[in-house]
Amino acid sequence: MISALFGSLVMLGGSACAADMTFRMVPIGAPSRCGDKCVRVISAEGEITSTTPGDFVRFVRDHIGDPRARSVVFMHSPGGKVVASMELGKVFRKLGAAVVIARVATPEPGSGEQGGFTAARCFSACVYALMGAKKRVVPPRSLVGIHRMFLLEAQRDPDSPGGQSMTRLYADGDIVKNLSRYAGMMGISNDLVKTAESVSPDHIHIVSAQELRRWRLGSTKF
Repeated sequence: MISALFGSLVMLGGSACAADMTFRMVPIGAPSRCGDKCVRVISAEGEITSTTPGDFVRFVRDHIGDPRARSVVFMHSPGGKVVASMELGKVFRKLGAAVVIARVATPEPGSGEQGGFTAARCFSACVYALMGAKKRVVPPRSLVGIHRMFLLEAQRDPDSPGGQSMTRLYADGDIVKNLSRYAGMMGISNDLVKTAESVSPDHIHIVSAQELRRWRLGSTKF
């Protein structure tokens, strides 16, 4: 029962209307200089769902023979499911991947310009995926946000439109302990989990550069 509930827990940042996370290889560098030999990194954008870890593994397998590919993931996500995020983080760690909270700006074909980077966000459950990376980078303009995890459960309510209403269910002590153990395995301070669980799910606490260092979550520099 606990594991089933935990597997369904979502964070506020992962809204129901957000698109599922997708992956693509993107070139780094000016095509006019490196052409088809440009180094490629992984772009990961969207909500983390129960299928995301498996989707990522299959994506990596499809590109593992590409000599241009690097174990670097540029991630932009509003959040999603907690357990799926931890599983994705474990895959990151197994691959020795570096994760950067940024989006790759791909230059227009024929422009000769070098691809750059734009700010991104990693909110809610996305942070637990970020934890798993071997190296974690949050550039100054990108945002990492945390808050208490919860599950929205539909209940019958004759007085509500559609005959049902949504009720919040919060993680119990065992679930929080599991998350804390995962953080410890990844070398992250448990203070991050404690802080997240103290923040109202109606708000997002933006992690400061000082907290980023203190919690060992990452660096602001590449």
